[in-house]
Amino acid sequence: MKTEQYSTNKRGNREYLNDSLTRSLVKGLNEYFETKVEIPRIRLGKQQKIETLVNEEAYLFAMYLRNEKQEWIPRIIKSD
Repeated sequence: MKTEQYSTNKRGNREYLNDSLTRSLVKGLNEYFETKVEIPRIRLGKQQKIETLVNEEAYLFAMYLRNEKQEWIPRIIKSD
């Protein structure tokens, strides 16, 4: 735990992970993003990895912001 200066009048504590915990966290996140979900891809397939879903949602949202699509309804992953 380290105390750091956030701005001229504000100090706060920040906790850092050691190298082992950082590697463990990154490995867990990568495994999570490789998990398949039952949400159809934009073009082909009935399921996809979470990583692909995040990329596709960003693409669809960008199309909406550029007025290439009239609406954007996020596809949601239901957790059990």
